[in-house]
This record gives sequence, structure tokens and C-alpha cells, in this order.
Amino acid sequence: MDPPHEKSWSIHTRKEITTKYEIFNRIGAGAYSDVYKARRRSDSVIVALKEIHDYQSACREIEALQILQHCPNVVVLYEYFWREDEDAVLVLEYLPTDLSSLIKEAKNWENGLGLGEIKKWMVQILCGVDACHRNSIVHRDLKPENLLISDNGVLKLADFGQARILLAPGFVAANDNQQPYVQSNPDQATVAGPSHFKHISDVSSEGGLFIEEPGSVVQPERLGESDELRSRFLDDIDKDSNIQDGDTSCLATGTMSNVEEDLLPGTYSYDVEDDEHDCFPPLTSCVGTRWYKAPELLYGSTNYGPEIDLWSLGCIFAEVLRLEPLFPGNSDIDQLGRIFSVLGNLSEEVWPGCANLPDYKIISFGKVDNPIGLEACLSNRSTDEILLVKKLLCFDPAGRATAMELLHDKYLNEDPLPVPSSELRIPSKHSGADEDSPDELGDYRDFNSDSDFDDFGPVKVSTTDYGFSIKFT
Repeated sequence: MDPPHEKSWSIHTRKEITTKYEIFNRIGAGAYSDVYKARRRSDSVIVALKEIHDYQSACREIEALQILQHCPNVVVLYEYFWREDEDAVLVLEYLPTDLSSLIKEAKNWENGLGLGEIKKWMVQILCGVDACHRNSIVHRDLKPENLLISDNGVLKLADFGQARILLAPGFVAANDNQQPYVQSNPDQATVAGPSHFKHISDVSSEGGLFIEEPGSVVQPERLGESDELRSRFLDDIDKDSNIQDGDTSCLATGTMSNVEEDLLPGTYSYDVEDDEHDCFPPLTSCVGTRWYKAPELLYGSTNYGPEIDLWSLGCIFAEVLRLEPLFPGNSDIDQLGRIFSVLGNLSEEVWPGCANLPDYKIISFGKVDNPIGLEACLSNRSTDEILLVKKLLCFDPAGRATAMELLHDKYLNEDPLPVPSSELRIPSKHSGADEDSPDELGDYRDFNSDSDFDDFGPVKVSTTDYGFSIKFT
């Protein structure tokens, strides 16, 4: 029996929604969104209604899900409701649990996760991420809580409120020989991995999810790239040039994410003219959830691409293998410290050009003479498993293996092979909030201190040509 209804003045008073859906209890809430369990009256299908209180986040999530509608490892957007001066309400497929719950439950299983199970979960995650990157979508908040799981063992990427589309429709990969994920709509342009891109002017971006019924629902003629949706988004940016990507959106996803934003195209190499990026608002380094955040973001980079998702994948895969978070930092400084203690210091030797990161010359760490290495963190795992994680947790973004490459990795294609979905053990429920995990306040969470520096003991501050430098000794 469902718990008593938790009423929202907004969603419960919108007749265009309540006539089609019977709304049950609220199952998730964040600073800028609420998620409700509901039943579609026409066929009794259980769905999730996501009410998004932030304009930019709603635009991002709708557009990304429309583009990815044919990917079996991305949550399905059935339809959405959006009128002037009202919150967007997305009707999503209901998925009862997530990877975080799986990891927590697996700790209590006699032998933990089997190799075939681990590989199956990894393959599904990679297929979802590959679909995103082939369509030039950077998720920017990959973490176990955003990897939802159906009752029959299908894993799906969710929560695209922080996602960004780095290329406009009409750009396709110049070299795309391997196709683990195939776009079902032949008219929809796709983009592949870290390739050089060329513009195809006669590629149509038409197609997309068909809204089932007319009425008061916003119904773009094409959902692959809704002209109406995009023009509304861009018009808003034009009206107020102070609106930066993320200034209002980083907490809008209803999950435990950090906040912010800035400009520049992604770090992949694109064969486009500079003015072709003008239609995109700036990027920011303040996205994602700290434990899964790439070092370049922690150092303030605003010039990035899909590589930041690949670092997150490395952290997630390590967590699946060890059933514990790999880098559970309690501040951004602590996060960097934990990374360096395992992988060693970030330097020009390991990543040429890292000195150009915005905060690299401001914050420095003492030399880590003996980093413990991933081998110590994954002490009970095989060489191939450790190598798989190493291919993702590479300081230099250009050195990180793509999702497509990992789908062809030796480890995932040798015995024991991934098990069928029907053989996967499914966790019982969503993980929910955990006192040991980063909460929705992300970087702004109060850890009983006004400073990130308290955990590091002595601090040396000196003046430099750039202003000042902080060194942890």
C-alpha cells in the first residue's frame, strides 16, 4: 500500500496532469525538483513524474532525453507538460532501484558480486555513456545514484539536468567505424567519441519521441531537437547575458550534485568555426558530484568535453569492484588530496598543459613520494580489472579510454562473459540519502567548518605573479 500523499500545490492542481495520471507519494526531492510516483490512467502503467523548478535544467533534461530516446540504457521520457509560468513536469519510466543500492546490498552477499554480474553492469553503463557521447551529450553527473535499474535488470542513465550538448545537430563523426550503439532514427545526426568532427549541412535532425495524445501538453513537432524548446532557451540567454549555464541549474536535478558554470567548447577537437559555438551558453567547472569529479574540474577547468564523464566512470567501476567509494572526499581540497595519495601528484610530466588549469598555480600540494596506486585500492581484483580502471582514471583527459573502446576491451569479452539480465540480482529499493555520501548541497555542504583547509594541517601562503598561492605541507 502506498504511503499517504504528500501534496504539492503545483503538480496536484494541474488538471492536464491529474486527468491523465493518478499521483501517489513523493519519492524524491531536491532544491529544484520533486519526483512523484504515479499511475497512468489509460493503461495503469506506473511512471515517475519529475517536476523541475528550474528553467535551464528542464530544457537540458528534455532535450537530452529526446535525442537519446532510442537508447535502451537511458531512461525513457514518455511526454512532458510545460506551460508559460509553470514548472516543467517530465513523465519518465519508473525504475525502482539504482546502482548505489546494488553496491550497498552486495556488501552483505556471501561472495559479493560475481564476475559475470560485474561485467553485465559495466557493459550496460558503457552502452548508455557511449550513446550520450556519440550524440555529443556530456552527462556531467554520472554516479551510482543516477544509474537506475529496472525490475528485470536493465540499467539506465538518468538525471540529465546538468547535461550539455556540445555540438549542434548536423555534426557527425568524421571517422566512425565501430558502432556499439546504433541510432534507430536514420534521419537523426549522431556524434561519436573523441573524434574530429565535420559539418554535414544536409543531415536532418528531425524525428523523436511522439507525444501520445494532444491536449494541453507541450508537443514539439520533433523531439530530437525541438526548435521551440531550443529557441525559448536561447531567447532567454539573449535577453539576459548574465545568465550563465549553471548559475541557476546545478541543484536542479533532485539528486546529490554540486553547483555552477562558464564558457568554451569541449576539449575534444572540433572542425568548426569559432562563431559556430555562439549559440551555446558557457560551461562551468562546478558540475557533478565531488566523489566522481574529474581533476580538471576540481582545478576549475571550463574547457572540457566527454572526458569528464570517463573519469566518473573510472570511479564508479572501482566502486563496483571494491564495494566502497574510491575517493570519498569531504571537500574539493580533500578530494584532490585523496586522488594524489593514490595516483601521485598532477604535474606537467603526467599531463602536459595542466599548468594552464585556472587554479593550478593557486593551490599546490606537497610531493607525494609514494602514492599507494590503484593496485592497493583494488587489492583483491585481477590485473585486467585494475587495468580497466586505470584506462579511465588518467590525469590527461586525452589519455582516457572512451566508452566505445572499453566495450571492446579484452576484460569484458573473455570468460566469464557478462550474464544475461535475467540472472542479475536486483537490489530491493533506492539507496536514498546516506549520511556518508555527498548531499545535494555539494560543495556548499557545511562540514562543521567554514574552510576546506582544516583537514590539512599547516598551510603556507605566499604571493605570486597571479596573486597568491596556497601550499599544503
